[in-house]
Amino acid sequence: MNRRELIALVGGAAVMWPLAARAQRQMPVIGYLGTGSPESDVNRLTGLKAGLSEAGYAEGRNVAIQYRWAEDQYDRLPGLADDLVSRQVAAIVVVGTPSALAAKAATSTIPIVFNVSVDPVQFGLVAALNRPGGNVTGVVVLNVAVMAKRAELLHELVPNTGLVAMLANPTNPATEPETREVRAATQSLGLQLQVANASKETDIEAAFASLVQQRAGALVVSADTLFTNHHERIVALAAHNGMPAIYAYRQYPAAGGLVSYGSNLSESYRPVGVYVGKILKGAKPADLPVQQVTKLELVINMKTAKTLGLTVPLSLLGRADEVIE
Repeated sequence: MNRRELIALVGGAAVMWPLAARAQRQMPVIGYLGTGSPESDVNRLTGLKAGLSEAGYAEGRNVAIQYRWAEDQYDRLPGLADDLVSRQVAAIVVVGTPSALAAKAATSTIPIVFNVSVDPVQFGLVAALNRPGGNVTGVVVLNVAVMAKRAELLHELVPNTGLVAMLANPTNPATEPETREVRAATQSLGLQLQVANASKETDIEAAFASLVQQRAGALVVSADTLFTNHHERIVALAAHNGMPAIYAYRQYPAAGGLVSYGSNLSESYRPVGVYVGKILKGAKPADLPVQQVTKLELVINMKTAKTLGLTVPLSLLGRADEVIE
C-alpha cells in the first residue's frame, strides 16, 4: 500500500467512525420492565423479539433494550419504572398488571405496551379498548376470564374432592378478580375453596404446607408472574404432596405438572413486539387498539396423571391440544 492509499484509507476511516458512532447513538432504545429475572422471562422475551423482528427490528442491530428486573419484589417496580423514564427510552414494555400500573404512574408521555390479564379499562390503564387514548396500549390474555374454567377442568380430573385450594399472590391487583372467578365456580360445583397466599418465593413452600394441613384435594394456581417465574418449584411441591393442580401455561405440565389451560406465553408477547415496532416507526399508542389473545391451549401430562392415580376422562383427552406422555 503506497502513502497516498494509506492517507485515503485513514481519512476515510476518520470520516466513517463519527458517522458510525452517531448512528449507534441514534439507535432507538426501549425499556423492559420485568417482574422476575432474565432466566424466568425466556419465553416472554422470545415472543417479544419475534414480534420486533416481524416489525423489522433486531436487538443490537437497529434497536437496543434496557432491562430492569424486579426479582419477584413488586414493591421495586415503581423505582425501576422511574429509572427507565429518566433514561428517556423510546417505549416501555411491561410484564403483568403491577408493572403496567407502575409504568403508567411514572410517565404520561413515553409509550407503554403491556401484557396483562385484567380488564385494562377497569384498572385505568386505557380509556377504551378500541381507542386507548393516552400513552398506553397492549395485549390482554384471558387469564382472569378463564379462572372459572380452570376450576371446572380440575373438577373433571378430580371429581371426588370437596375442598379445592387456590395459590394466589395478594400483592397483585389481578388476584381479586381471579379469586372471585374461582370462588363462583367452586360454589356452583358445590365445593369449598381455600386460598393460600404467597407474595414472594419463600412463601410458596409455607403455602403448600398450609394446604396439606387443610387437606385440600386439588389446587388452582393463579396466573401471577411470581408463580410462573417459579413454576418448576411449584410443580415439584405439588408432586411431593401428591396434589393435582391446574396451571395457566404449558411450562407447568412440560415440567411435570398435571394440566394447564391458557394462552401460549411466548406467543402472547409476539403482538407486544409488533406494537413496539409500530411505535418506533411513529404510531401512537392512543391509536393502537388493545389486542386480546383468544387462542387457548389445554395441555395434559398423562405420566403425572398416572402417578397421581387419576383417570383422565376420554372427553377431556379429546379436547386436549397436547398430551404429554
